Amino acid sequence: MNPLRDRGLLHPVALGGALCVVVIGFGLFALDRADKAFPPPLEAASQMSREVLDRDGRLLRAYTASNGVWRLPVRLDEVDPDYIKMLLAYEDRRFRSHHGVDPVALVRAAFQFVSNGGRIVSGGSTISMQLARLIEPRSQRSLTSKLRQMARALQLERRLSKDQILSLYLTLAPYGGNLEGVRAASLAWFGREPKKLSLSQAALLVALPQSPESRRPDRRHDEARMARDRVLGRMRDAGLIPASEIARASAAAVPSRRLGMPDLAAHLADLAIRTHPQTDTVRLTVDGAIQGRLEHLASETAARLGPKQSLAMVLADGRTGELLASVGSPGHLDAARSGAIDMTRAVRSPGSTLKPFIYGLAFEDAIVAAETLIDDTPADFAGYRPRNFDLDYMGEISIRQALQFSLNVPAVRLLEAVGPQRLLARLRRGGIKLQLPPGGAPGLAIGLGGAGVSLRDLVQLYTAFVNDGVALQLGDGTEIEPVSHFEHPVIQAQAGWRVADILSGVEAPQGAPRIPIAYKTGTSYGYRDAWAIGFDGRYVLGVWVGRPDASPVPGLSGIATAAPLLFEAFVRTGLDRVDFPPAPYGLIEPSRGELPFALRKYKAGDETATASAGGALPPRIVYPPQGARVALGSGGSGRMMPLVIKLQGGVAPYRLIANGLPMPKPTRRRVLNWNPDSAGASTLTVMDAEGRAASVSVFIDTN
Repeated sequence: MNPLRDRGLLHPVALGGALCVVVIGFGLFALDRADKAFPPPLEAASQMSREVLDRDGRLLRAYTASNGVWRLPVRLDEVDPDYIKMLLAYEDRRFRSHHGVDPVALVRAAFQFVSNGGRIVSGGSTISMQLARLIEPRSQRSLTSKLRQMARALQLERRLSKDQILSLYLTLAPYGGNLEGVRAASLAWFGREPKKLSLSQAALLVALPQSPESRRPDRRHDEARMARDRVLGRMRDAGLIPASEIARASAAAVPSRRLGMPDLAAHLADLAIRTHPQTDTVRLTVDGAIQGRLEHLASETAARLGPKQSLAMVLADGRTGELLASVGSPGHLDAARSGAIDMTRAVRSPGSTLKPFIYGLAFEDAIVAAETLIDDTPADFAGYRPRNFDLDYMGEISIRQALQFSLNVPAVRLLEAVGPQRLLARLRRGGIKLQLPPGGAPGLAIGLGGAGVSLRDLVQLYTAFVNDGVALQLGDGTEIEPVSHFEHPVIQAQAGWRVADILSGVEAPQGAPRIPIAYKTGTSYGYRDAWAIGFDGRYVLGVWVGRPDASPVPGLSGIATAAPLLFEAFVRTGLDRVDFPPAPYGLIEPSRGELPFALRKYKAGDETATASAGGALPPRIVYPPQGARVALGSGGSGRMMPLVIKLQGGVAPYRLIANGLPMPKPTRRRVLNWNPDSAGASTLTVMDAEGRAASVSVFIDTN
């Protein structure tokens, strides 16, 4: 007897079952090894269009993928859920239940093919099989290619979730021409993201991938409409959508032309792509809605400007330093206006736009007040003879009016007092380095535009007026390194408030909207550049108008050309106006009659001194002289040696004011010692017992 047979182990049925188990197991093992050896080519789906997004994730600008197609990534939550329901109902009703291949759909498609004389009525491909065809396209349709799609579909189902498969399909499906994916299609045919679609739009997007070229709305409009209506009819017959809604959707127009992709902030977007070459999606600080409105305004304005003229605008949040909009030209493809040049970064003459910082330094040094009188008369500053823009002079005028009217001679008088070097040093605190003429030393001309600066830099400087005197470095999202913050103020908070208060009283240009902003205009020499920089309690907006080649434009000016655009741009932003802050604690703005004697009328150091009622001449600093560069050693102690200041005239006691800060105690001596905190430009003011003052600007250096 055979023990194995007695135990039933050699029974034919048992042997057959065991053999089946072995064969099935070997087959599954072989399929698993083949699946791992020949995975689906998902890397083909990784080539996407690069995107530049705004602060809220909205598309500003996109770039075609390396193969020249528009293929924008999409998540399911970014697509209208009603469209997804319609797609699955039309293409793959059992998508959520099958494993890549739907036998029921295959049998139905085969039966319809035979019963209709070899005509395809409906396909048996699932969404997974269609995705397999998209990632591994084949030119010929055959039984072999269909079987390969089925195998790939099974592979995809093993690796990806249903939502991942559906998301990939919505990213790769063709929609005509070089459009791939539902986002690119929705933007090109409807000008909107697919987050919310009408019933007609959703039906068209369901129909297009089946035969994208023969149904292209811009080339085969009737075929596209009929394909859309077939989808709508299927939804009606299935009872998924009421007949009344189907009728309305069928009456809706089908687009007859393809729209351009979003193309906002082109200069900034190009920079973002260059500085982040390995990143597919870059998010900027720009507000897409504001950017679009300002670009539209730029196009409108360009149509009114002369040929070859351009313009630029920069809007920043002065409290955070974030760039909210940047218009580099009226159109980056407008070759006649050199639109490819980003004029927000072009270095140009700033005209009078730096004057507020000159006045701010003068307020710091207590050499003038808002109601101090100053002469606006012809003057000669060692051969430099500035003239006003209108070639006229106003005579004796207040500091407030001199700044509001942007008079040149008073500004140069004050710049001579505070010193050009010190002005440059303060601008550097705001991260700005003026571009001086080759080999040129900083002189009084920089106060009237005799240096170079960009619109973006000017807006950055003006953030000091809404941030307690501290400028903020502008950030836009293109930076590789984090944006840094400046430690030292461009101007002291009280001086900055005084300047802002004066500029807020400048009347709006004729015909411009009446909105509560402070602003300053500028016109460069030869009518080459027109500027207007404005701000409220938070936002700073700058405008430049001119020709990119720096050619003169007769009649161009800041007040007539740039200022109206500034006011209109502020309105177009749609931002709520932010009130100016109240005066800093302890700040008093006296009337002219309440001013100390020395502040009632400004007199430069070289003007003829007059004796006081008691016969004493006003104080005068005889050392160090105006503009001196003084080297102070440390004397081995690690601290700089004191600077000796020598006086003549005046009535004791005297009080020294260094860089706007008064020394704690007055003195009766005419030789004073001052210990500077650091090297650099400084302004020294001495005031006597009768309130008369004298000032010099010096540069402290170390050995």
